[in-house]
Amino acid sequence: MTAGLSPSGGRFDGRVALVTGAGSGIGAACAARLATEGACVGVLDVRAAGARATAAAIRGRGGTATALTCDVSDEKQVAAAVAELLASYGRLDVVHSNAAALGRDVYGRDRHLETLDADVWDRTMAVNVRGAMLLVKHAAPRMADGGAFVLTSSVSGLTGDLDHAAYGTSKAALTGLVRYVATTYGARGIRCNAVAPALVLTDAARLALGPDRLADKAAERLLPWACAPEDVAGLVAFLASDEARCVTGQTVVIDCGTLAHRPEHALHQWRLGPP
Repeated sequence: MTAGLSPSGGRFDGRVALVTGAGSGIGAACAARLATEGACVGVLDVRAAGARATAAAIRGRGGTATALTCDVSDEKQVAAAVAELLASYGRLDVVHSNAAALGRDVYGRDRHLETLDADVWDRTMAVNVRGAMLLVKHAAPRMADGGAFVLTSSVSGLTGDLDHAAYGTSKAALTGLVRYVATTYGARGIRCNAVAPALVLTDAARLALGPDRLADKAAERLLPWACAPEDVAGLVAFLASDEARCVTGQTVVIDCGTLAHRPEHALHQWRLGPP
């Protein structure tokens, strides 16, 4: 067994995972879940403090984690982060590409197409799509045969809306990238899939949306609860595990039924309350 890896009896015992955008929210939950199931985790985020906090929390629960700081749109930084993780643990088995440009300076300005600043579009694509591609480019050649990529897409990449066109288009692009990665590396047993969440009740989402928008989102879904970060982490862990060894090239929706019905259901919920 590689030095620094200790058995835990989990699905990822003896394996090494890299999670981007892991300083908070979905990424932090996914890093924690993989560590709980035995993986040594590289916790990567553009915010050094966030990466350190997630890694420290994992170590505090008895797991193994290393904090990495990187802007995933910068190829040199991505290459250096992958090299640093390999130097620490000697292998790489799972990559979860979760980083996205969600700050007020980008996502917060991603509004109507007629007024959309091209710089917002470009930065969204640079982080959400270019970042995922660079991660594959530098991780796949060094990944153990039989490894797995999981990308975070979104239901916004599967439907249209009146705002956030840059974000939605970037997430749609990831659905295509998943198929190309699955095709390119399938002969090595390397799989690539994506998860496509609807609203995930992170702390950031609660603050950004507020009570009225959260109520609108509740009317869109069929189930009486929204996804939590831990729900997405469970799906990511499954897709990254040997239990999903025959699943590749897929985008798996996790949305509490948001896309499973006609819009009339949401209108009914919004206007009249529960049927």
